[in-house]
Amino acid sequence: IFIELKDLQKEVQEKIEKMDKVVFMENASRIVEPVKKEFNTEPVGKYLEAMLDDMADNLQIFRPQTQTQIPGAGLMPFMVQGNPFQPYQVNLLVDNRDQKMPPIIVEKYPTYRNLFGSIERDVDRSGVWRTDFSKIKAGSFIKANGGYLVLNLLDAIVEPGVWQALKRALKSEKIEIQTYDPFYLFTTTGLKPEPVKMDVKVVVISDLRVYHILWAFDEDVKKIFKIRADFDTSMDKNDESIRQFTEFIKMETDKDKLKPLNAAAVAALLEHAVRITGRQEKISTSFPELTDLLREADFWAGEENKPIIEGSHIDKAIDAKIYRSNMIEEHIQEMVDRGTLMIDVDGKVVGQVNGLAVYSLGDYMFGKPSRITVSTSMGRAGIINIEREADLSGSTHNKGVLILSGYMRKKYAQDKPLTISASIAFEQSYGGVDGDSASSTEIYALLSSISDIPIKQYIAVTGSVNQKGEIQAIGGVNQKIEGFYDCCRHKGLNNKQGVIIPKSNVKDLMLRKDVVEAVTKGLFHIYQVETIDEGIEILTGKSAGKRKDDGNYPEGTINYIVDQKLKKLAEGLKKFAAEEESGKKSNK
Repeated sequence: IFIELKDLQKEVQEKIEKMDKVVFMENASRIVEPVKKEFNTEPVGKYLEAMLDDMADNLQIFRPQTQTQIPGAGLMPFMVQGNPFQPYQVNLLVDNRDQKMPPIIVEKYPTYRNLFGSIERDVDRSGVWRTDFSKIKAGSFIKANGGYLVLNLLDAIVEPGVWQALKRALKSEKIEIQTYDPFYLFTTTGLKPEPVKMDVKVVVISDLRVYHILWAFDEDVKKIFKIRADFDTSMDKNDESIRQFTEFIKMETDKDKLKPLNAAAVAALLEHAVRITGRQEKISTSFPELTDLLREADFWAGEENKPIIEGSHIDKAIDAKIYRSNMIEEHIQEMVDRGTLMIDVDGKVVGQVNGLAVYSLGDYMFGKPSRITVSTSMGRAGIINIEREADLSGSTHNKGVLILSGYMRKKYAQDKPLTISASIAFEQSYGGVDGDSASSTEIYALLSSISDIPIKQYIAVTGSVNQKGEIQAIGGVNQKIEGFYDCCRHKGLNNKQGVIIPKSNVKDLMLRKDVVEAVTKGLFHIYQVETIDEGIEILTGKSAGKRKDDGNYPEGTINYIVDQKLKKLAEGLKKFAAEEESGKKSNK
C-alpha cells in the first residue's frame, strides 16, 4: 500500500508540475511577446525561449521560501544565499536610448580595463574568487560602438597590454571582454563572453615624433591607421580667424566663470598669440597656454577689485609668467653687468662683432649677445672654425662656416688664390654652438680683420647668408633684438645702439612695448639689410664698393681694401715660398 501510495503521489506531482509548466508558459509567453516583437532578432528570440524553458524547469524558486538558519552564519555575514533570480537578470552594458547621434567617447585614461572592459570578481563562502555574467563591465570600445573613440597614442603605448589589444580589435573588428590579470594573482571560475562585433572609428592623437617612430618600427600602424591629419600650431591672421579667436575667449571665460574682457584685453591677448608664432600674419593655436593666461589675468583683475579684465591685467599675467621662467636669463645678464661675460656695447674694434644667440628653455626663449672674433694671417689653412676643432660646433653651424668660405672665394678669389689663415671663435662659449644665423656676423668680423677696419660694437648682428652674399631670414628675431636691447639698457643707452636683421624678418617683428618705445624715440635702432655689402657699410660707416667693369673695386672702399690685402697676402706667400725653396736648394 505504501509503495502504491508513493507511486501515486509521484504521478500526481508530475502531473501538477506539467500543468504548472503549461500555465506558466502560456502566461509568460504572453508577457514576453511584446519584447520579441520590439527586438525582432534571432539571438534575442532564442535567448527568451531558453530563459522561459529554464524558468519552467525551476518554478520552485517563484514559490515562497522558508528561511533556515545555518549554524555559525551570524559570525560570517558575508556568506549569504545566492539570488535565485540572478540567471534571469539582464546585464545592460551600454544604454544609448537617449543618443541622438553616433557616440563620441574621449578616453582620457586608456587603461586596459577602461578601453576593453573587465570581468569583476567576488569571493564565495569557501574563499574562492568567482564571477558571473552580471560582473561583465563594458569599456570605451563598446560604449563607442557605432561611433568614434578618441584617445592619446602615447598613453595607449605605455599602458601594459593596451597597444597590442587595440591593434587586434581593429584588425578583427571584434572585441572580447576578458579578465585582465597580467600577474595571475587570482584564480577565477571560467567565463568567456562572446566576441562583440565592432564598428568604431578610432582617432588617436599623437606627437609627430611618436607617430613617425611607430610608422618606422610597427608595420601594423600603416595598415590600421591609414588617414593622418596634421594640426598646425598657428592659423592665418584675418578677419574670420580674429572673430573665431574672440569667440574662443568668450567660450573660455564662460566655461571657467572668468571676468569678461574689455577691448584692450582682447587686443593684448591677440597680440601675444601673434607673438608666440613669431610671424605677424599668424595667430597661435596653443589654446591651453592662452587659457592659462586668461585665468591668471582674471586673478590679477580680482586682486585689483576690477569687474572686468583689462589690457594691463593681460600684460601683468605675461610678465609674471616670464618672471617665473627667466632666472637663467637674469643670471647671464648679471654676468654681463659684472664683466664676467665680456660684451662691448660702445666703441669700435677690429675683427670683433656682437652676434646674437637664442636660448630655448622649454616654454621660454630669450636672446643674448655673444662676442665673435676673427684672427687672420698669411697661410694656406683657410678658415678655421675653432668651435668645430673643439667639438663644440653643430652641423648647421659648420655648414654656415663652409658657406662663408664659398662666399669669400666667389667674391675675392677669381684672380688669385685665397691664401689666408683665419680662425673664427664664439668667445666664452663652452656649451656648444649650432645654427647658421651667425654666418653673416662671422663674415663681417672676417672682412674687418682682413681690412683692419674697426666695427661698431654698439650694433649687433643676426642673419644667415648664402654663397652669393644674400642675407637670409632667421628664427627668434624678436628675442634676439630684445636681448641686445636689455644688455644696452643695463650698460646705458647712447642713442646709437641697434641691431642689424635680415629684411625678410621685418614682417616677423612683434617686439615688447619698451623696445618699440625706445625705437620710436630714437634711443635704439633696427636696421634691415639684404646683402653683406649693406651690412658692412652700417657696421663700419664706409662704402662697400661695387665691382667696376675692369674687375676692380673703387679705391678706398671696403671691398677694395679687402681685395688688395688678399692680393698682398697671396704675393707675400708666393714670395715666401720661393725664398724657402731657394734656401733649400742652396743648402743642398
